[in-house]
Amino acid sequence: MPTSSVALDGAAIDGGLYTDVTDIARDTHWLNEPVAVFTDYGMGLFAVFLLFAWWRARREESTVMAAVLSIPFAVVLAYVFNSGIKNYFEEPRPCRALPHAFLVEACPPVDDYAFPSNHTTVAFAFTAAFFLIDKRLGAVALLTAVVMGTSRVYVGAHYPHDVAVGAVVGTIAALIIAVLGRRLLTPLVERLRGGALRPLLAA
Repeated sequence: MPTSSVALDGAAIDGGLYTDVTDIARDTHWLNEPVAVFTDYGMGLFAVFLLFAWWRARREESTVMAAVLSIPFAVVLAYVFNSGIKNYFEEPRPCRALPHAFLVEACPPVDDYAFPSNHTTVAFAFTAAFFLIDKRLGAVALLTAVVMGTSRVYVGAHYPHDVAVGAVVGTIAALIIAVLGRRLLTPLVERLRGGALRPLLAA
């Protein structure tokens, strides 16, 4: 059980909304497997988006390539920051607080806390960074991130507030880090584009 003095009682926040969503999952068995596959492997789409952004950035100014190269740092640091929040609040997973709710995904270990959602944080970190590069790519990523966040509630892994806060944490952290990364990496990209790494950084 949680040991933190500030452990959140997620069920008291929006446990009713959580069970409403999991009841939908219970009544739509035909959708359970596709959502379970997406929630487990959908993050791979963001890696594809990143490769696409890198390929296009080779034909753009150095600032664009620098922004693309900063994305992995932004995502990793957003994840680390979110994990710190998660370990501080120690909110039990809804599958433990509401054991009779329908689950698509197996209940995680007791020390794998719920608040905020790491999946959602990472998805929205990618999305925020993509918006700094290309609004159309950002829009596609946003749709994917929303579906990812929704899937985390559908499979029973998170409360809605876990997802909402994860989206905010990922967005803010990624915007700050991506903007700083673009400024810091642009001079480096300009230098490297004139050397042996030119094929990777410029078309």
